[in-house]
Amino acid sequence: MLKHLGQSAAVQSLLGLVAVLYLRLVRATTRFVDDPPGFGRTITPQLPVIIAMWHGQHLMIHCACPPGMSVSALISKSGDGEINAKILERLGVSPIRGSGGDAAKSRKRGGMAALREMLRRLEQGSSIALTADVPKVSRLAGLGIVTLAQLSGRPIYPVAVVSARRIDMNSWDHASVALPFSRGAMVLGEPITVARDATPQMLEAARSAVEAGLNEVHARAYGLVGHRDPGAAVERPA
Repeated sequence: MLKHLGQSAAVQSLLGLVAVLYLRLVRATTRFVDDPPGFGRTITPQLPVIIAMWHGQHLMIHCACPPGMSVSALISKSGDGEINAKILERLGVSPIRGSGGDAAKSRKRGGMAALREMLRRLEQGSSIALTADVPKVSRLAGLGIVTLAQLSGRPIYPVAVVSARRIDMNSWDHASVALPFSRGAMVLGEPITVARDATPQMLEAARSAVEAGLNEVHARAYGLVGHRDPGAAVERPA
């Protein structure tokens, strides 16, 4: 019965509204420091860009977007994804439905159609936000995000938004849920570019750079609020 209710459009819309109100409360009551200072001014001339996030550390990323910045985000076609899409729409972010994985799974999940749509949005001037992890493997960047950068010619910026007061979940992605009335940090990493004629070796180097960049911005962000990155010691599958 609960599963059936969760598939209801009305319930999904209500859950999305509650989540948005909560995120706005967190944003309004958190004292953020940004690193580098005023990085919105730094990134604006480069727009549109590709915003890289770690899954589970992405819930407050919208706080880092400069005012007036057009942003689209890749969201899976799952039931949870439907709720996330409704949350994003209320926050002014346009969802793109689909997800990656291996070739067979990507086709089933609408990955190729989503890639085409992300390229179209970038051409229209909308930045793209997406998690860099491969499906169900935390903190291991996949080739999807660097392929998008290769095909679009747009730079990838690793971004971290963290809170000192939060709940760290015991989930595969080690998700963190920020709490209100806290200190926070927003950190922007160095841009990563991928040549259109990149070789497989160059793509792997870019993938590794995205992974290292995301780990670095999260270490910096958590350090700014006096904490250790809870996902830093994630064990990789053998």
